Formats: sequence, C-alpha cells, structure tokens
Amino acid sequence: MTVTAYLVRHGQTYLNRYNKVQGWIDSPLTDKGIADAQTAGKRLAKIDFDAAFTSDSGRAVETGNEILKQNPRGMDIITYQFPELREQFHGYFEGENLEQMWQFVGEQVNITNEAGVLNHYGLERARDLIAKADLYNDAEDNQRFWERLDRGFDRIRENTSDGQKILIVSHGMTIRSIVDRYAPELDEGQAAQNGSITKLLIQPDTIEVEYYNNLDRDV
Repeated sequence: MTVTAYLVRHGQTYLNRYNKVQGWIDSPLTDKGIADAQTAGKRLAKIDFDAAFTSDSGRAVETGNEILKQNPRGMDIITYQFPELREQFHGYFEGENLEQMWQFVGEQVNITNEAGVLNHYGLERARDLIAKADLYNDAEDNQRFWERLDRGFDRIRENTSDGQKILIVSHGMTIRSIVDRYAPELDEGQAAQNGSITKLLIQPDTIEVEYYNNLDRDV
C-alpha cells in the first residue's frame, strides 16, 4: 500500500507574524496567510484528491478549506480533522515570545538561541529540553510527540487505500520533524514555510519524502 500525500503548512497567522510560540494555542490567518493557502490551493488544483486531513487547529482547518476551494472537486472531498496532526505542544511557553523561550530553554545547555540549540542537539533532543524547562510539566517530550504523530499516520492509513492521493495540512515544526526522521538529508535547517508543500509516500511501515518545503517548483 502506498498513499501519496501533499503535506502543506498552514498559512501565516497573527502569532507567526508577532514571533510568538504557537503549538496547541491558535490564532487566525492573516491576509497573507489566506493568500498563502490560496496559492497552495492553486498549485494543487489539478491533483485529484481522494480525501483531505488537517489538524484540528483552526489555522490548519482554515488553510485546508482555502486550498480545497481552488480544487474543482473541493466540495466533494471528504475532510478529516485529527488532533494527532497538531504542532508540538510547548506547555508553559505557549503564546510567549519565541526568542525568550529559547533563551530560557537553552540555559540548560548554555546555548540561548534557537539555531544554536537545534544545530547542536537536533530536533528530538531540543523537544526534550523544552519539556524539561516547562514549569508545569505539560509540554510534550519527544516520545510523547511521536506517539501522538504516529497515531495520526495510523489513522490516515486506516482511512485511505492503495494508490490514493490525499491532502494533509499541518504545522511547521511537525512537518520538519517528519522530514528529519524519514529523510534527514532533505532537512534544510528550518521549519517548513507557511503555505509550502512537502510530498510524502505513506506506506504501511514507513514514510518516504520526495521533497520538502516546496514553494515554487512543480508539484
């Protein structure tokens, strides 16, 4: 069984614009964010989707709706909203200034900026550092993050069939984490950009990544 998935990051939100930590906390799409989604939809308009899957975060749902409006069959495509496809949960840090979060988290390892922590420790260890720094112990560590996301992909597998093409709308660091795990050679050192397209081949026991963070080339 192989299912082809076009994985899109939601459009820009107000919290993205203000450089705030945004995992499970949500905010609406900006005008640019709506345009991000519409542009992705136009690029994907010729794909004959069999189903669409979004996280249950409003920004992902709104992006998915805008994408499907550009598709000739958009009104007929079954859409699922799975909480398992959410962004990683940052606990106490949700809604805080992004740079300040990394200063706080990085004090554990004497590296107080996002690029330094991620470059030195990698995405998975960095997730554990965020969880350890959370004063309320609510943030997801790496194990909890992947248990959730793996459940999401299993639910996608349960609701699709061999040869189908699907849309998935998720989040920047979640998408980068998928690429980092299954095709680390494609990781560009940054989260997927708003409205970008990443192409996956979802198989029973693994995921292949054809390309990552595509904003302008053919899909």
